[in-house]
Amino acid sequence: MKETIKLKEADLYKPIQNHFVREGYEVYGEVKDCDMVAVQDDELIIIELKLNLSVELLIQATKRQRLSEQVYIAVPRPKKYNPRSKRWRDICQLVRRLELGLILVSITGKSKRMEIIFEPTAFNRKKSLSQHKRKRQEILKEIDGRSADFNIGGSNRTQIMTAYRENCIQIASYLKQNEELSPKALIELGTGKKTQSILSKNYYGWFDRIKRGMYALSEKGKQELEEYPDLLDFYSTSKD
Repeated sequence: MKETIKLKEADLYKPIQNHFVREGYEVYGEVKDCDMVAVQDDELIIIELKLNLSVELLIQATKRQRLSEQVYIAVPRPKKYNPRSKRWRDICQLVRRLELGLILVSITGKSKRMEIIFEPTAFNRKKSLSQHKRKRQEILKEIDGRSADFNIGGSNRTQIMTAYRENCIQIASYLKQNEELSPKALIELGTGKKTQSILSKNYYGWFDRIKRGMYALSEKGKQELEEYPDLLDFYSTSKD
């Protein structure tokens, strides 16, 4: 039976030391609470070693940024390492945002090697905002489509009141009050430019086309609409 060797933080030291020595640095372990330091002329690099990438490691590394702009965290390469996975990309985004470098150490038997995944660099907030401008606009558009806050932040396994769902409830409310209406009449009541599309697609099965250009609330719509008393009251009052 193959013996499982328990990894220690000290096992990460040698391959990282060898790398920076080859790059012309002098490397020292355990200097003033820093796990590793590498020095070349006036340049100081600090590397913090841990067996897991944790909040404690990130806190420790950001404290080292008081001493140097060149701070790395080093952890063992994950057994199921997938650089394209969403979780790993999110982790890397967080580490980059903290302006830290990331080193992974692979240990297989007696073989040890390290890989610098990325260097510590300044985070460009303006560039990040520019790259995610579309997502920002989607959030603002969604907010603009809601009449009020009908969700509780942090809720799990509960139905989210989206702008689209609220628009459907608004249409259903007016149909309940008027029995039947045309898309044009609904738009005049304030249901918006998506009215025709909502009625035609009938995603929730709430609407019945009773004749050309005229719609009414289906039985399913009548039943499910009662689940939204606050919105029913709101659209009844706003219409008046």
